[in-house]
Amino acid sequence: MASGRCREADAEDLFVEGAAQNQAKELCFGCTVRAECLAYALDRRIEHGVWGGMTERERRALLKRRPTVRDWAGLLQAARREHAAGAAAGADRRTA
Repeated sequence: MASGRCREADAEDLFVEGAAQNQAKELCFGCTVRAECLAYALDRRIEHGVWGGMTERERRALLKRRPTVRDWAGLLQAARREHAAGAAAGADRRTA
């Protein structure tokens, strides 16, 4: 991703195994394009590395749980919109 936090890191740090994956995932937290990165990996069935804060094992499990999803980018964008709308509605109720 062109504007991802990982652009500042060594790419090899994202393609690690075992416990080192947890450190690689930390780079994704707080990244502005985390969802887009994850969707990219899921839509293309990328098998290696940490993408969008998920390891290959976590992505495989997600794909297995949701086999009918064909457009992860669309699904994650819709979820983001719903979340934002719910948060705005909650804020409105608190200020009323």
